[in-house]
Amino acid sequence: MMKKIAEPRIARGLSEFDGRYDVVFCDVWGVVHNGQARYPAACEALQRFRSGGGTVILITNAPRPNPPILEQLAGFHVPQDAYDDMVTSGDVTLAFIAERKDAPIYHIGPERDFTLFEISHQQTGIKPRLVPLEDAAYVVVTGLSDDRIEAPEDYADRMAMMRAKNLDMISANPDLVVHVGDQLIYCAGALAQAYEERGGRVFQAGKPFAPIYERALAFAERTRGQNVPRERILAIGDAMRTDVAGAVEFGIDALFVTKGIHREELHANGALDLAAYQQFLVENPRHPLAAIPELVW
Repeated sequence: MMKKIAEPRIARGLSEFDGRYDVVFCDVWGVVHNGQARYPAACEALQRFRSGGGTVILITNAPRPNPPILEQLAGFHVPQDAYDDMVTSGDVTLAFIAERKDAPIYHIGPERDFTLFEISHQQTGIKPRLVPLEDAAYVVVTGLSDDRIEAPEDYADRMAMMRAKNLDMISANPDLVVHVGDQLIYCAGALAQAYEERGGRVFQAGKPFAPIYERALAFAERTRGQNVPRERILAIGDAMRTDVAGAVEFGIDALFVTKGIHREELHANGALDLAAYQQFLVENPRHPLAAIPELVW
């Protein structure tokens, strides 16, 4: 028998929740920008939430620590008064690397992610030793080396060698895919998933896993100067597997942006297809408080 769900709530804007929440944990890619340009209405919504006394912590599965991501936001002209602070999965990855001290690392990912290791060196005083796979003690995956043309199957031989050596993998970005403009590209999470399917052990740094939410909560409480009950936090994101599931597991409400990573499934003809969305909820075990096509006030 098909599972039945209540009529899904579709919100008109963030203003519907004004006064109910003190803190917003807001996803970045797919909500605030699309990898090429900012979404002005989303930025305005966050600004207006903050102007009413709310706190906004950007929470993203970007595999680099937040300094270069903040620079990226500035390049997209995302207003600085749209948020209070940011937590990236790269920040959490730094903690995982620090725990392993100077153990040699095999890195999978583009050169632009080398800032992760540079900042690790600055923070710990220990320069990460990047070595060939055959010499590595563990693997850090920040993405595909050339995500515009590569797919997870291109890494099959390396995955086999990693399993033969029984290497742990740290995934700096649990996302499977992301839109860059209209192009869909694979992320580190796709390689982590493939490695787990081979029986490999993976440590996930970002959403939907608890460490990134715990860090975001600490930042929110530092900003507000007081404890923040979880029922006063709203998570906003466009990925059911990471943003919504992670929020629900952490015990906070979620507002699901439908015209992000799932837009082809839910907006095939432009407007939100309510029947498709209801079926989508049936197929996913974790549900948001409400959905909204795009983040607006």
